[in-house]
Amino acid sequence: MEVSADTRLLVVLGDPVTHSLSPAMHNAAIRALGLDAVYVALPTPAAALPGLLSVLPAVGGAGNITVPHKAAAERCIAQKTELCARVGACNTFWTERGALVGDNTDVAGILTALRQLGADGGGRWLLVGTGGAARAVAVAAATAKAELHVVSRDAARARAFSDWARTSGARAEPARGALQPDVAINATPLGLKDADPLPLDGDRARRLAAALDLVYAPGGTRWVRTLRAAGVRAQDGREVLVQQGAAAFRRFFPDRAAPVEVMRAAVDRALRA
Repeated sequence: MEVSADTRLLVVLGDPVTHSLSPAMHNAAIRALGLDAVYVALPTPAAALPGLLSVLPAVGGAGNITVPHKAAAERCIAQKTELCARVGACNTFWTERGALVGDNTDVAGILTALRQLGADGGGRWLLVGTGGAARAVAVAAATAKAELHVVSRDAARARAFSDWARTSGARAEPARGALQPDVAINATPLGLKDADPLPLDGDRARRLAAALDLVYAPGGTRWVRTLRAAGVRAQDGREVLVQQGAAAFRRFFPDRAAPVEVMRAAVDRALRA
């Protein structure tokens, strides 16, 4: 891939961001379609995010936002899709007429991944986490007409998040007592390291019908491996990554169809490396 002054720059902003497979996925798509563009990971401390987003339109910037900046990015970007505003989290942006436009493609990615697990048809969902990715889960739950039960290390955060989720159409409340959920979703960073504690204890998790970990890792996260060993249908976040990435690619290059199979293969290769 040759880079020149005419090459279009796309970025993923996060902190940390070195683990992100978005560059591998999007650069594979760019090469497959012969586009003059390059996609790079840009480590972005929280204090630097507003300033960086303010200058990107001057160079026609586009890209993605990852942890922990999705909610902050939504507040920074003045123009946004209705879905982005409803979720209150931005994971995709591009430039139109000299201004950044924000969107959220995580909702579609989550629903597609759950559909593949046979688990997008409602029921009781247990959500672990209250950050930007969790907001997309809440809107996905509203779309699927699922009950949403929220787990957080901080009970006040679980209550506040449930209150917000109800304003976005979800039937949400903090998780209480011996709840028997049908689906569990991890929307925390737990699992980026194999030594991380499991987001949900093993005994409770074994009674699940399906589980989705929004974190991805080579061979699946430890939580996904534990669940599969117990006979639970589970997958890590790679398919969410691919599906939201394909939706984002169509925002970056609206006249091109996203090469989804190329993108999925690139993610799988990167996770095997």
